[in-house]
Amino acid sequence: MRISVGLGKCDGEERLALQGIGRRDFMKFCTAIAAVMGMGPAFAPEVANALTGRRPSVVYLHTAECTGCSEAVLRTYKPFIDSLILDTISLDYHETIMAAAGEAAEKALEQAVNAPEGFICVVEGAIPTAMNGQYGYIAGHTMYDICKNVLPKAKAVLCMGTCACYGGVQAAAPNPTGAKGVNDAFADLGVKAINIAGCPPNPLNLVGAIVAYLTGKEIKLDCVGRPVMFFGQTVHDLCERRAHFEAGEFAPSFDSEEARKGWCLYDLGCKGPSTYNNCPKVLFNDASWPVAAGHPCIGCSEPGFWDDLTPFYSNK
Repeated sequence: MRISVGLGKCDGEERLALQGIGRRDFMKFCTAIAAVMGMGPAFAPEVANALTGRRPSVVYLHTAECTGCSEAVLRTYKPFIDSLILDTISLDYHETIMAAAGEAAEKALEQAVNAPEGFICVVEGAIPTAMNGQYGYIAGHTMYDICKNVLPKAKAVLCMGTCACYGGVQAAAPNPTGAKGVNDAFADLGVKAINIAGCPPNPLNLVGAIVAYLTGKEIKLDCVGRPVMFFGQTVHDLCERRAHFEAGEFAPSFDSEEARKGWCLYDLGCKGPSTYNNCPKVLFNDASWPVAAGHPCIGCSEPGFWDDLTPFYSNK
């Protein structure tokens, strides 16, 4: 099967066809990405061009984290986003899924970072800075030093998840490891990462940011470094339960009849009014998101959410 999207044959199409990703699924995915970016369906061919052109080299660094952001990417489907991503970018370094280990892995990182065509760097996890970064080591190097050496060389830096963006749960009080977000930890080096916040973020937001970069589209950021195209509205603004909020209809408990009817979860701790994210619009696995599943938004895409927005089940 050969993918044909009206753009002519290219190596990218052949790679995707070999993975069993047909034209319909691929263009549906491209249209979804265009929508996530706030563009109309007419932008889908540009998304397709970006994803089937010359594969950009990507270095994916893990620091202090739980690997949940990578898991979110690898478990997404329609089409299987792991296959799509792995066949539209050259993922040259990713500690969780790469086959190489030890010296071979170190060599792969060195080659990717020094490639003449450059690379995009994605960081997952907070940066431990206390005690000269000694709370986090990989292959005998502190996570801080690895990022210090790699990030300034990247053509673009993307933070995948709230830990990389702002420190996340690792930075919660009393924060003994001195965990910080990438921009906070490396501001003195001129690093200006794009923050794809969330715990975990929707993988489509990461893909949308990469597509925006590859197509030369301006990526406007908010005051905390998040792309406005994904984080320009509050969860409350987009929530399907907002009508109940406006009507003053609030579920008194999770097991109440009102909760089963879809009444607003604000009185149960929902942080949607103070959280910027597109969760209600861009569903996980094209299926659901926390509030639709009956759980309040905990504000996981906000800086300092673990300290500032807890307890999660109270608005007191």
